[in-house]
Amino acid sequence: MAVVLCDFDGTISTSDVTDTLLEAFGKPGWREIEAEWLAGRIGSRVCMQQQIACLDVSREELDEAIDAIGVDEAFAAFVEAIATRGWELTIVSDGLDYAISRILQRHRLPALPFYANRLVQVDVRSWKLDSPYADEACSSASGMCKCAFAHRARAVGSKVLMIGDGRSDFCVAGNADMVFAKGSLIAHCFDKSLPHVSISGFADAIRMIPLLAESEAALFI
Repeated sequence: MAVVLCDFDGTISTSDVTDTLLEAFGKPGWREIEAEWLAGRIGSRVCMQQQIACLDVSREELDEAIDAIGVDEAFAAFVEAIATRGWELTIVSDGLDYAISRILQRHRLPALPFYANRLVQVDVRSWKLDSPYADEACSSASGMCKCAFAHRARAVGSKVLMIGDGRSDFCVAGNADMVFAKGSLIAHCFDKSLPHVSISGFADAIRMIPLLAESEAALFI
């Protein structure tokens, strides 16, 4: 049995939702918060919580911005290919649950299980972030501990394929049996000698599935 854990922002979606919203509606200071995170002085959960508190946006404006975000054109076909193999696909994201749900529905994508931070409206133009899937033991101090999902899958004997593109995927990549890597995750996998395949999108991932299946006896069973 194989479990596929898939990042959302920049992997399924064509751009990072939180960055898009901050660029359009962020009050001064959100870039400094980002710099603190990149320097390793705060974890991603604190970073995201502080940045979401910087948003000055109505729900109508928020929805309009989210609705302009595209998805990888091959993702729906990838979902079907995974289902055909009998593998389990779950979206794990350190992004925003509201945006993921809206984007999946808008693009008429299959209803998939997903886990992410919870976006909560506080006032007409104010928002906060809750992190129901945080783990105090998370080495990345993230709002959504992706490694916890990998650990649970492996604890019941499942093999884990991780698909991602950036820093929120670095930790879980080290806990996967195979990684389909985009963006900065490619360099991380090379640097850490992690088993991976470099992809530019889900069209590449679909082409790789038969090769993984051929090696199931060694890797995915």
